[in-house]
Amino acid sequence: MASKKKSKKAPSATIALNKKARFDYHIEDRIEAGIALQGWEVKSLREGKVQIGDGYVLLKDGEAFLLGGLITPMLSASSHVETDPRRTRKLLLHKQEIARLIGAVERKGFTIVATAMYWKRGRAKVELGLAKGKKQHDKRATEKARDWEREKGRILKGG
Repeated sequence: MASKKKSKKAPSATIALNKKARFDYHIEDRIEAGIALQGWEVKSLREGKVQIGDGYVLLKDGEAFLLGGLITPMLSASSHVETDPRRTRKLLLHKQEIARLIGAVERKGFTIVATAMYWKRGRAKVELGLAKGKKQHDKRATEKARDWEREKGRILKGG
C-alpha cells in the first residue's frame, strides 16, 4: 500500500492586518512591540480570532498600552478564567522607544495605530505605525490611484 502524504500548509506568521489604517492615515514610521497576553488570548491568537481594526496606542506614565483590540475567547476557554475580549493590553517597548513615541505624539501631532499582529520566534508581536490622519481629499486620491492601477492591469492583461 502506498502511504498517504499529509499536505500540511505552512502556517502564516501574520495573525491580523489593519488595512483600514493605511487608508485613514499616512504611516510615517513602523515600530515592532511585544504584547503582554494571558493564556487564553494566546490560544485565540493561534486560532486567528483577533481584530485590530480599531486598535490604537495610549501612552501613560512612561508605558504603552493597546486599546481597542478585540481578541475573541475560544469556547473551550477555562471556566475559572474571566475573559475580557476588549481589555487594555500592555505593549513591551524599550524606554528610548517610548520616549521617542511620546515626543512624536505630543510635539508633532502624530497618532500611534496598530497596523499588524504576527508571530516572531514563537512570540506575538504588534507592528505599530506612527501616523498622521489623512484628509478626505487624500483618501479620494488614494482610491482613484488604486482604481487606475486595477484598470491598467486589466488593459495590459487583455491586450
